[in-house]
Amino acid sequence: MNNSALRRADIEIMPNESGIGTDRPIDLVHLSRQTLGDRGLEIELLQLFDRQAAQIAARLASDIGGSDRRWRHDLSHTLKGSAQAIGAGQVANAAQHYENVLASTRDDSQIAAARDALITAVDVAREAIRTLLTDS
Repeated sequence: MNNSALRRADIEIMPNESGIGTDRPIDLVHLSRQTLGDRGLEIELLQLFDRQAAQIAARLASDIGGSDRRWRHDLSHTLKGSAQAIGAGQVANAAQHYENVLASTRDDSQIAAARDALITAVDVAREAIRTLLTDS
């Protein structure tokens, strides 16, 4: 995979409060700022996020932690921080929402809906990463 695999046409232009764009799954301007424009580092971080996000989403989708809210919150919080680091604003927002729902309700359907929205955001971001890293 060469460094030209990152397509700048996917640059994010609509930032949220954190300065990370949420119009697209990955804010490449934010990612470039985080890596000081080092394309090799960008690719490495995207690949690392892709693996970590897949593992966390699988854990959240499973019943490994059962109803342990702290365990679910901690996984979501880890994912949120990683998403913010690479500019995956939609994932970061969905993770924050899931954390908020876990803290505010015992309604299993609301918790499941927030978890499913987070998993969907992860899936979208991972697909975008695969597209970004595909050689043109």
